[in-house]
Amino acid sequence: MSEKKNTEKKKTENRQTPPLKGKSPKFSFNFYWIYGIILAVLIATQIFNFNGTPKKITWDEFNRNMLQVQDVEKIVVVNNQVANIYIKKDRLKLDKYKDVKYKSWGNTDNPGPHYYINTGPAEIFDKKLSEAQKDLPADVQRVPVDYEPESKGYWDFILTWILPLGIIILFWMFLMRRVGAGGPGGQIFNIGKSKATLFDKDLQVKVTFNDVAGLQEAKVEVMEIVDFLKNPKKYTSLGGKIPRGVLLVGPPGTGKTLLAKAMAGEAQVPFFSLSGSDFVEMFVGVGASRVRDLFKTAKEKAPCIVFIDEIDAIGRARGRSPSFSANDERESTLNQLLTEMDGFASNSGVIILAATNRADVLDRALLRPGRFDRTIFVELPDLNGRKEIFNVHLKDLKIDKSLDIDFLARQTPGFSGADIANVCNESALIAARKGKIIIEKQDFMDAIDRVVGGLEKKNKIITPHEKRVIAYHESGHASVSWLLEHAHPLVKVTIVPRGNALGAAWYLPDERQITTKEQMIDEICAALGGRAAEEIIFKTISTGALSDLEKITKQAYAMVSIYGLNDRVGNLSFYDSTGGQDYTFNKPYSEKTAEIIDEEVKKMIDLCYLRTKKLLEDNKTKLDALAKRLLEKEVIFKEDLEDIFGKRPFEEPKLIEDSAPVSGSTANQNGTPVVAPSENKVPLTQESKE
Repeated sequence: MSEKKNTEKKKTENRQTPPLKGKSPKFSFNFYWIYGIILAVLIATQIFNFNGTPKKITWDEFNRNMLQVQDVEKIVVVNNQVANIYIKKDRLKLDKYKDVKYKSWGNTDNPGPHYYINTGPAEIFDKKLSEAQKDLPADVQRVPVDYEPESKGYWDFILTWILPLGIIILFWMFLMRRVGAGGPGGQIFNIGKSKATLFDKDLQVKVTFNDVAGLQEAKVEVMEIVDFLKNPKKYTSLGGKIPRGVLLVGPPGTGKTLLAKAMAGEAQVPFFSLSGSDFVEMFVGVGASRVRDLFKTAKEKAPCIVFIDEIDAIGRARGRSPSFSANDERESTLNQLLTEMDGFASNSGVIILAATNRADVLDRALLRPGRFDRTIFVELPDLNGRKEIFNVHLKDLKIDKSLDIDFLARQTPGFSGADIANVCNESALIAARKGKIIIEKQDFMDAIDRVVGGLEKKNKIITPHEKRVIAYHESGHASVSWLLEHAHPLVKVTIVPRGNALGAAWYLPDERQITTKEQMIDEICAALGGRAAEEIIFKTISTGALSDLEKITKQAYAMVSIYGLNDRVGNLSFYDSTGGQDYTFNKPYSEKTAEIIDEEVKKMIDLCYLRTKKLLEDNKTKLDALAKRLLEKEVIFKEDLEDIFGKRPFEEPKLIEDSAPVSGSTANQNGTPVVAPSENKVPLTQESKE
């Protein structure tokens, strides 16, 4: 059994291994080169006249300028219609013959003919020629005249008739063969064919469910489908039917596509993979045609699985805004998909697996049972999930044996699987940059800072006054967050520029699913701590609080108009989960209500600002001490805050009992942790210029 696997593995490697760089590729003759050579010869024959092009003149010009001055060498009359005139070689040097001296394709002398005239009847031409030469002296030789019929020969006949016709026939045959082969030229007639990639026993996916970590609930449901395909009698004996469609929904980077890859690797059935954008084309009717071709091929391979990634490209709700966003081609593609998934014709044995991070824009007809029977939510991993993901990505890394993976999982709240993979890769790069042979704990800490805040810029030019303002700004954030009960615990503050930020404060939020009004108020106060500190110390404010103001404005409006956390507006929410408001110009409330919302938001932020200022004024001495220490060290940690302010008077969440210096993350409006650099995204100097 193992020998058979090794043989198949070698065959796969032989198919996929590119040629070695050291060996030069062998010369291979292509028959189509002959077509190109013949076509080039034909074009050259037509463009370049190898004997030169005779110039037409009148009888008077010929007689006066050539014949009478004895420049003509001979005359050749062809078919009693055209007289070709040859000029003597020594006379071609004259300026009046410069137009016919050389061939039309180069600087080679033109042997002739150089000119031609229409003769008319031969008798009349002979008579005119004799009369023109009768006055010439007796010792001057008369111009000889030859008469010959027109004869181009076999070669001229072939070049003129046979070769062009043969080139056209060969080119047409070449075009038809390319069209039939389905290559780059075959898109003309194959444009309605499906672009799905088939994975079967000849082209297997090596990803399995063992490579998927942190998605236990999602894996259970997907593994059930794989188990049904392997052991159908286990379910059919009880009268059960496998779901026709499974929709994976979740934020970007959470592992939806990876889960589909694992399903392709585990299932012993054909697996079709394509993207929603593969159905979209500039030609009308192509999308629906590709859907029909996809299901036709899938039915032939049944039982099989069809995976459509980013299905929102074709599955958007129909008729949401007919005047602005309607697309008949996209809607016809969606209609065809709906019909194929659950229409009049039977579609047994074909399971549709789709993924999207925008389930709110999908059409309701697509989500109903019978088409997508199951919707699997792939959420951001929790603490245990992050621990499993770290274990997967650390397998191939040379890490310090004393590294605590539980510690890394606690320091990355809100990180997706893709974020954790990026952290692991960045830690390896950082360790290699430092010349280490193993990856240590500090390398992971630096990698988290790099992923969250961007690259450190220690050489950025900052004036001493600006540096002092930044220090007090960040100290204000740190002080307020330390003194308020519901603010996120701060574990690190820095004034070293990183990314677009001149300074930053890192937090470690507790992983909560809901957020109370008091928690959101404390978060607004903590965000205003930087501006309040500037006003207290310098008696003026700067533009450094741009990201703070942007964050609290969105959060305050969400509290009033979405979450119903304002007494005056009441328990009302103007949020539309269907996304219909995105296509309308009118707000879902009156102008008077809009004024009330604006007033309540401003009132809320003003009260929070006054509360923040009072809190900092009461602890101004400690604020000064913290800012001076930050100016001295440039980076301070939780221990420095404890040394100045004392122990935090509130019970900290169990999640961060052993917290250490890490980069922070903030929480979004609904309380779900979101990884982001915290403060001062816009440099003071840059924003002042703006």
